[in-house]
Amino acid sequence: MNLPNKLTVLRICMVPLFVLFMLANYIPHRFLWAFIIFSVASYTDHLDGKIARQQGLITNFGKLMDPLADKILVMAALICFVQLGIVGATAVILVMFREFAVTSIRLIAVEQGKVIAANNWGKAKTISQMVAIILILIFQTILGFMTAPTDTLLLIFNVISQVLIWISVLFTMISGIIYAKDSAYIFKDM
Repeated sequence: MNLPNKLTVLRICMVPLFVLFMLANYIPHRFLWAFIIFSVASYTDHLDGKIARQQGLITNFGKLMDPLADKILVMAALICFVQLGIVGATAVILVMFREFAVTSIRLIAVEQGKVIAANNWGKAKTISQMVAIILILIFQTILGFMTAPTDTLLLIFNVISQVLIWISVLFTMISGIIYAKDSAYIFKDM
């Protein structure tokens, strides 16, 4: 297994640790630890692609598993946010719908011997999701260090968090529609 693929697998392996810190309220500064883990995992997404392109190490495994690792990481964060009351379920359901639909299209393509790599809209979607999650984790970390945050600060962080999530949902839905349109050819022989 080459280095980019190892980084992809590492990102998947970091998810349970991230979830532990997100949901274990007995761990001091849990959001700070979750932020660090999520940030490192997100950086491996950038790093594995960069190394794969620069060193000519692009593989079918990487084309399939890299986007899947991103989905696992992002969905774990969003579901934790729902559990903690930080984000509403509607946004997460829309993201999950898109992710399941695109993954299904990829599996059908693989069955036909085709591998569909991520496009620029998919990359923009992933970046918008990861930026939203990282900023929300930063907000939660700041709040965790405060003994009594003001209602105004809570409101500001909440509004910004909701706007960030819905911007990422918008990118998610646009990229899903474009992905389905660009992949329609795989259904012609069915």
